[in-house]
Amino acid sequence: MRQHHRTLRLLGSLLLVAMAASVTGAAPAQAAPPTPLDRVVPAPASVSSGGTPYRITRGTRIRVDDSRESRRVGEYLAGVLRPSTGYRLPVTDRGAGGIQLRLSKGSFGAEGYRLDSGRKGVTITAAAPAGLFHGVQTLRQLLPAAVEKDSVQSGPWLVAGGTIKDTPRYGWRGAMLDVSRHFFTVDQVKRYIDQLALYKINKLHLHLSDDQGWRIAIDSWPRLAAYGGSTQVGGGPGGYYTKADYKEIVRYATSRYLEVVPEIDMPGHTNAALASYAELNCDGVAPPLYTGTEVGFSSLCVNKEITYDFVDDVIRELAELTPGKYLHIGGDEAHSTSHADYVTFMDRVQPLVAKYGKTVIGWHQLTGANPSRGALAQYWGLDDTSAEEKAQVAAAARNGTGVVLSPADRIYLDMKYTADTPLGLDWAGLVEVKRSYDWDPGNYLPGVPASAVRGVEAPLWSETLTKSDDIEYMAFPRLAGVAELGWSPAATHDWDTYKVRLAAQGPRWEALGIDFYRSPQVSW
Repeated sequence: MRQHHRTLRLLGSLLLVAMAASVTGAAPAQAAPPTPLDRVVPAPASVSSGGTPYRITRGTRIRVDDSRESRRVGEYLAGVLRPSTGYRLPVTDRGAGGIQLRLSKGSFGAEGYRLDSGRKGVTITAAAPAGLFHGVQTLRQLLPAAVEKDSVQSGPWLVAGGTIKDTPRYGWRGAMLDVSRHFFTVDQVKRYIDQLALYKINKLHLHLSDDQGWRIAIDSWPRLAAYGGSTQVGGGPGGYYTKADYKEIVRYATSRYLEVVPEIDMPGHTNAALASYAELNCDGVAPPLYTGTEVGFSSLCVNKEITYDFVDDVIRELAELTPGKYLHIGGDEAHSTSHADYVTFMDRVQPLVAKYGKTVIGWHQLTGANPSRGALAQYWGLDDTSAEEKAQVAAAARNGTGVVLSPADRIYLDMKYTADTPLGLDWAGLVEVKRSYDWDPGNYLPGVPASAVRGVEAPLWSETLTKSDDIEYMAFPRLAGVAELGWSPAATHDWDTYKVRLAAQGPRWEALGIDFYRSPQVSW
């Protein structure tokens, strides 16, 4: 009987609420408010919030300039939005309102943009197509996370009102993928490219050769890929990219406004090449293929002329396939090469890169030789790397060598988060999310002028990684922080506010099917 009376009281209460809403005109429970303009990652340079949100509806059109580049970005945006909204979202160069993508001369630079949102629509304006594309990534994050799903969701699709003006702090915002220790297919690389693009990463550094595998076809030295690419860490089939495969990766990266930077590591990390061709060895004897993880034991034969014929051929063929400006020549951990031989080798090889129209980038050990004019040095040392080694890099920087920062105990994405992390290594220490984010590239290396810092790059070495889920678990959430270090003004850097914005990325990663580490440092 008491239950019966309780039910009647509940029904009566609900009836009173409904009557009150009818009398006062109160609306039923509202949908979640739109994502604030300052909630995105990387943090925008400038945000002015306010005004009526814009709602994407069945009648929304994506309006583009009468240019191939603008239309291409518009079609990309439509491809993101159509599956989840269920709307047609035609891409047109006619009319006004809706979502507009405009190329216009202004102070946006090569990658900056302005986003204006209000009741009538959202307009993204940029001086170059890359800026439009980066603005589209911001728009994605301003919409509910369900917009990333590949099936129709309920919405509503609101974009908060206001204006974002945004340009990157650094021109080099990179991610490196090691496809040598374990091979990853073209589709796996494309998946990673899409994930990088969401956070405005603009360089994809592919580590194409190492002791455990050679991953790019070279017509003039066919055994490099056919034999040198036939294994990987722990054994297994390995694999390699045909020239058509590599061109497809480059094409896809370009469509996401990433520049591919290929790396052939030398004179060390070369066992796969040495095993493929006996004549590249000083004693003329090919070593066996290698499937372990030790480093520093291999070296090209610096005193043999065939070595430079080999390097010339590889650089020529790789340069022909690569439209980007840079070619990475490695140069790290050449422990089996004497210092004199190392300097001799780099003095011979760097001009070959220039010969084929590319600019040298190498690991920071290159600064112990004679970096060519315009070269970049990629610093991968630790906070406690010797003062002497840091001073060597600083001296080169003061002499005009640009520096890309990849400190291993900060942004090597293959370092374990904690001692219990099932994947990764720990030789550089344990790197939780806060540690990977909470440093400033502008003043990280003593004696390096701020003007010499070209940006940041997050390497992901694959000794323990074999599938896309492994890549994603180690990259996310740290990759988002690296992207912010590269893009956002130093003045926006603040862990306490960043971790709130980072937490908001979790549902988006879930919608995208990204397997990520739920750090206890972040309130997911």
